[in-house]
Amino acid sequence: MQPEAATFLEVEGLTKVFGGVHAVAGVDLWLDAGSMRCIIGPNGCGKTTLFNLITGYLQPTTGSVRFRGRAVSGQPLHEIAREGILRKFQVPSVFSAMTVADNLRAALAAAPGNANGATAAQALLARVGLDREADQLAGTLSHGRKQWLELALVLAAGPRLLLLDEPAAGMTRAEKKETVRLIQQLRAETGVGVLVIEHDMRFVEALDCPVSVMVMGKIVTSGSFAEVRRDERVREAYLGQTRAEPAHG
Repeated sequence: MQPEAATFLEVEGLTKVFGGVHAVAGVDLWLDAGSMRCIIGPNGCGKTTLFNLITGYLQPTTGSVRFRGRAVSGQPLHEIAREGILRKFQVPSVFSAMTVADNLRAALAAAPGNANGATAAQALLARVGLDREADQLAGTLSHGRKQWLELALVLAAGPRLLLLDEPAAGMTRAEKKETVRLIQQLRAETGVGVLVIEHDMRFVEALDCPVSVMVMGKIVTSGSFAEVRRDERVREAYLGQTRAEPAHG
């Protein structure tokens, strides 16, 4: 059911066909400003393609994406980024031979409106908990801390909508817990909207936000984590469990 008023992000009937295969098949999705939603589903179900369509890496076959009341589907990647839709990929991409602080300064120099790069870099490093590693080479950070550095690099561009592609991948349990805290704090302090693709169900549960489940290019159900984990289609198609088995473990 479509919301009564225009929302922050509106995805309607979004479809992407590759050689006759519907990678994304008529997806409808809405997100309010400052809210967060997780998208889960088995490998190959279309989650990453959906992110590619929203951010302009791919153009839709049919359907539309509207952001803050404006149509953005069909626009080039850089124009969508200027609208404030930014993405952090699963594999962190940082300048390994540069210090952590210099990575941030370089990102801030490329972003408009950052007059004091040093001060802004310091604030971003503090926000993601890397202020003590400011003078450390980025390549020497642990995988989880590289993820946090890349999150800071994305934040340097001032996102309004942040798309996180498997942010918990490769992290330790402690790093995952801290990443949940960072995401929740970021939303509270900046009001940024967040869409998350994730496979780690404990991480999804800890985020405590609405969840949408994709199967074969379609969103088959949405609701709270507790609601979707009880859905038989989810347990069969994604969790691979029967009624007699626990849905989470």
